[in-house]
Amino acid sequence: MNIKSSQTLVQEALKIIKTITPEEALEKLEKNQCNLIDIRDAVELQRSGSIDKSFHIPRGLLEFSIHPESPYIEQEKLDLNKEIVLFCAAGGRSALAAKTLIDMGFKKVSHVDGGFHLMKESGFKIK
Repeated sequence: MNIKSSQTLVQEALKIIKTITPEEALEKLEKNQCNLIDIRDAVELQRSGSIDKSFHIPRGLLEFSIHPESPYIEQEKLDLNKEIVLFCAAGGRSALAAKTLIDMGFKKVSHVDGGFHLMKESGFKIK
């Protein structure tokens, strides 16, 4: 049996996806050039807060919620013509999620290197 580890899956995803720094993500957010999507679970948000002006779509619901015909897109007013910038706690889950969105057919997708932990040290407003 040849089962890939989560680390292997992340390394494979990183070869395909676009990775940006927290500073680049902050600039895109400030210029209203992206949908900044937090894919951490609700417990993580309660424990450490969330980034102002980010959308929350837990990793387990991402594929269902981000589809253009999803009620979430309408309710939250996401503009799928803008770049989708994903982040998690450290960057592993968001790398895998970015690859999944590319597999779904999204073109402008990236993930934030270092995730929430680095973002909160890079000038993002935490609420």
